[in-house]
Amino acid sequence: MRYLGLDLGSKTLGVAISDPTGLIASSYTIIRHNEEYDRLTKEVLDIVLDKKIDEIVLGLPKNMNNTIGPKGELSIQFKKMLEKEINKPVHLIDERLTTKQANDLLISNDTSRKKRKKVIDSMAATIILQSYLDKKER
Repeated sequence: MRYLGLDLGSKTLGVAISDPTGLIASSYTIIRHNEEYDRLTKEVLDIVLDKKIDEIVLGLPKNMNNTIGPKGELSIQFKKMLEKEINKPVHLIDERLTTKQANDLLISNDTSRKKRKKVIDSMAATIILQSYLDKKER
């Protein structure tokens, strides 16, 4: 089973991909979208077909009190668009603090601020996907 991890931001989509065994997540790319979700869905479809993805994991941004705000609602709508266009299972996973985790990891590796800004979303997608894969293995 091969999985695709997605971190939907306001301007970019961080993308991570699992190895063919579905055990290890790796950063893949960042897609700039400027809220063009139809185009974004088609770009995700291209990746799914090219990499032979079986399932998609999408981060669901929740508030710290476990409620779903506007960004969470947007992720839920994007999930519906992906399922309709791609016809693969899309799993929502709580993504609270993943961007902070990614930033902390990049800082600990002495990644420059400029470089962090370029890769933070794909790192967050990697953390989202890896946490899903780890839970799945239990």
